[in-house]
Amino acid sequence: MQARKSRILAELPAHLFSRKRPWLLAGVFGTSLLGVVAATAVVPNDPGPLNLTSVVETLAAPQATTLDGAGELPYVHDDRVMPGDTVNSIFRRLGIADPEALDFLLSSPEGKLALRQLRAGLSVTALVHGNGRLATLSLPTSQSGDRLTIERDSAGTIRVRKEAAAPAMTVVEMRSATIRHSLFGATDSVGLPDSIATKLADLFGTEIDFHTDLRSGDQFSVVYETIYDHGVPVRTGRVLAAEFVNQGKRHVVVLYKGASGKEQYYTADGRSLRQGFLRSPLAFTRISSGFGRRFHPIHKNWRTHAGVDFAAPTGTPVKASSDGVVEFVGTQNGYGNIVVLRHSNRYATAYAHLSRFATGLKKGMSVSQGDLIAFVGSTGWATGPHLHYEVRVNNIAQDPMKIALPTADPLTPQELGQFRTASAPLLNRLSLLNNAPAPVASKN
Repeated sequence: MQARKSRILAELPAHLFSRKRPWLLAGVFGTSLLGVVAATAVVPNDPGPLNLTSVVETLAAPQATTLDGAGELPYVHDDRVMPGDTVNSIFRRLGIADPEALDFLLSSPEGKLALRQLRAGLSVTALVHGNGRLATLSLPTSQSGDRLTIERDSAGTIRVRKEAAAPAMTVVEMRSATIRHSLFGATDSVGLPDSIATKLADLFGTEIDFHTDLRSGDQFSVVYETIYDHGVPVRTGRVLAAEFVNQGKRHVVVLYKGASGKEQYYTADGRSLRQGFLRSPLAFTRISSGFGRRFHPIHKNWRTHAGVDFAAPTGTPVKASSDGVVEFVGTQNGYGNIVVLRHSNRYATAYAHLSRFATGLKKGMSVSQGDLIAFVGSTGWATGPHLHYEVRVNNIAQDPMKIALPTADPLTPQELGQFRTASAPLLNRLSLLNNAPAPVASKN
């Protein structure tokens, strides 16, 4: 077969000439030769040996240019004043090594004024060259945000200029988390500030006992404000809306400004939280003794415990659990230092074993829910610092953790329509956080 193929290919040029087509000779003959080469070079199922050669090439290092420390662009540093800071410690954190600038701050009237105005939490901004030489330094000179800027001109001379406070920027932020072990563990995991976590406990305190009701798997979502100064968060603002799912039950609150112009929190169906009672008058803590009979730790016998004891360190703030009037502030037998508030609808609350009272608190004074009234202590018959808390109906003590506490009347039908319109965007934000349908105010 191979001999026949070779003969045919050999006779092809003569055949072409015999047909008098010389113009085809170059193309066809070239193609035929390629066919011969391909036929003889490729043998099926026999690739043949491959020769591999490793090539190692040494590349030259890139040329690096060393800057002199004065001509390059300065670094931007932004920091916060820390408790106990001095100008030297601030300079060290900002990478400033500039004796002339330091001397100016310590000796000039403008510099001395700026240093006297430094407060923890305020922002300090600096542009610093690589060699530590200061380009500009901006320091706060008042709580209102006015600033003093120290800078060098083109000749290197230090100049001073004052700047009026730049308007703070309010940013709406959203967070959502699932509780695995504790409320603050969940809030920390999503970067929620403690002030907002505490506010959540306050807002839902009329519906949820954060000491005993929390379960693993509970969820919360919150929409709140953060105040930024020069691009740095400096404090939290209002909680605009929040949702808490506790043991499968969904609770929602929304901040709403009514016709009176006063902002209050409402549930999704338009019920105000303002006149409700907080289950706990303390920030989130633990119960050390419940309501009912117990073995008294001092008298060593069984007695009825007419309230709930909340274990907390001495000095922990105590809040009014609802709007009311101070009925008594002073000392009573085993209660030690005690405050009694009178509320509407036959209700009263008592706060005992206090270390001290809030400044200016006196009988007949009106207080609002959440107002500071006293501080935890161990006065009276107490073996350690805690708050003894009572809820009284017609002067008879009831279990604060179980009693059905009064709430405020819902909005009128006209107000409810306005509330639905105003709260819809916030409720939609909550639904985006948890992928659930947005709760709506009832139309009934």
